[in-house]
Amino acid sequence: MNHLMKLSRLGKPRATPLCSLMSRNASHFTYVPDAPMENMGEMENLTMLAAITNAMDISMQTDPTTIVFGEDVAFGGVFRCTVGLQEKYGKERCFNTPLCEQGIAGFGIGVAAAGATAIAEIQFGDYIFPAFDQIVNEGAKFRYRSGNLFDCGSLTFRATWGAVGHGALYHSQSPEAYFAHTPGLKVVIPRGPAMAKGLLLSCIRDKNPCIFFEPKILYRAASEPVPKKDYMLPLGKADVMIPGEDVTLIAWGTQVHVMREVAQMAQEKLGVSCEVIDMVSILPWDTETVYESVKKTGKCIIAHEAPLTNGFGAELASSISSNCFLNLEAPVERVCGHDTPFPLIFEPFYLPNKWRCFEAVKKIVDY
Repeated sequence: MNHLMKLSRLGKPRATPLCSLMSRNASHFTYVPDAPMENMGEMENLTMLAAITNAMDISMQTDPTTIVFGEDVAFGGVFRCTVGLQEKYGKERCFNTPLCEQGIAGFGIGVAAAGATAIAEIQFGDYIFPAFDQIVNEGAKFRYRSGNLFDCGSLTFRATWGAVGHGALYHSQSPEAYFAHTPGLKVVIPRGPAMAKGLLLSCIRDKNPCIFFEPKILYRAASEPVPKKDYMLPLGKADVMIPGEDVTLIAWGTQVHVMREVAQMAQEKLGVSCEVIDMVSILPWDTETVYESVKKTGKCIIAHEAPLTNGFGAELASSISSNCFLNLEAPVERVCGHDTPFPLIFEPFYLPNKWRCFEAVKKIVDY
């Protein structure tokens, strides 16, 4: 069954390996809340989980065609992101589906093509692959194949994403690069609650099918002031989180918080000024902001949790090399997951943590 299961073991307790203790008890990042958005009215402190729920609630309230569906969403979902929606809007607008990701995707495409606003939950990003054909071959191409007579634009796939500390190979993957290869889709990954609410509302209302990957480790770890009002944030626009002059650090999702720490370490230990960029959208991605930064610094490091080979960092590195070649003072560096299935007890050694990224800064500065 494609879900987390608690396994009990009989027999004498055994010593816990050091790396297992590291995995369970030590996070590879420190979450720093974003500064409150300016001129956005009244705020409330929300976790990222609550901000996502709030965005769906607003969509269901303002658009009577909005429906939310997926495995276990009726009682709130395994991560509790849909708590209260069925009670508030009824069983016809928030309901469970069979345990079939291909069916969830196909149903979402159909109801969106018929005119409804569909929010489909894929319980884990790792389980989006059975739905790959429907998303890539049907949803992404629906508008094109009909000559713009029909589309399934009002369709958003929500899926948990990334490492969580103990998820191992079936609950830790970052599959954004697979979908970034597909014209017709938009792929978005937020870094915190305020961004998550505004970006999810933008995805829901966008006239193209969107995939909204949610870093599950941030569901409860991330908390900050979020505007109570209905608001949207632009898709395809990167965010310069920390201005800098010497090295450009690029990341998305959870890894953004790692890069924030790396920038601080580089300044304190090396006297190096790093510019930190959150990509926000993987497809489309903000070429203007990225190129402008790299042309200024002359050095660039890209970090993501997905494996190195053919990860989205490869596309960024190639595009940066082609468009910023005369400004580069060193090759573009990538710090990524390793080319192996995602491990369990060795997760701390797999992830591109601040120490691996800091070593890349030292390498590129000394090039």
